[in-house]
Amino acid sequence: MFRILLLSLLSISLAHAAEADISARLKDTLGKTLGDISQVSKSPIAGLYEVVAQDHIFYSDESGQYLIDGSLFDLKSRRNITEARARQLFAIEFGKLPFELAVKKIKGNGSRKMAYFTDPNCGYCKKLEHELQNVSDVTLYLFLYPIFDGSAEKVRAIWCSQDKVKAWDNLMLNGVQPAAGKCEVPIAKMMELGRKLKVNGTPALVFANGVINPGYMPAAELEKALDNNK
Repeated sequence: MFRILLLSLLSISLAHAAEADISARLKDTLGKTLGDISQVSKSPIAGLYEVVAQDHIFYSDESGQYLIDGSLFDLKSRRNITEARARQLFAIEFGKLPFELAVKKIKGNGSRKMAYFTDPNCGYCKKLEHELQNVSDVTLYLFLYPIFDGSAEKVRAIWCSQDKVKAWDNLMLNGVQPAAGKCEVPIAKMMELGRKLKVNGTPALVFANGVINPGYMPAAELEKALDNNK
């Protein structure tokens, strides 16, 4: 038993040493080009290490001589390992989102929470709204993110409506266009937030755990994600 424990501790020690050595070599070689390295750890592939520098994931060999910039895929499960890791590593603090820039919608008791970036001209955003009709007991924060042509005008109309939630639902669920808006709209701040969080498409869902999930989800998956990330 003691021998097994000793071997285990030795293995952990060697792994930490290898990770530290890779970090040091990369810093010496690339310096400011790579940026601050916050983490080096083993990847699912033997001999390949995950290197986290600023807000990006790289991969390196054990010697720290080679650096790979790209996604790692598990073909058996058809899963993008790099993307999944990035969501976890770069999760945001949900409570620190600028909710004053969002349209707030409470359904049922509002006990669960989800924020999402959405565009009025996005087809999958409309599908998401229809799925959300079947989800209750949730507080939704809608960040209107006009990335499609002609969307900014619709966002302005929604934001300037007396009842933003009703105007949004009428547009996305029933195709009823709101009256043109004539108020100040923080579109620049909305766009800046999306860029900061690297939101490249809509819809992009943010659950209470702070992990950003790009893409639409059906009601059953939304329910599961909301329950798992309270």
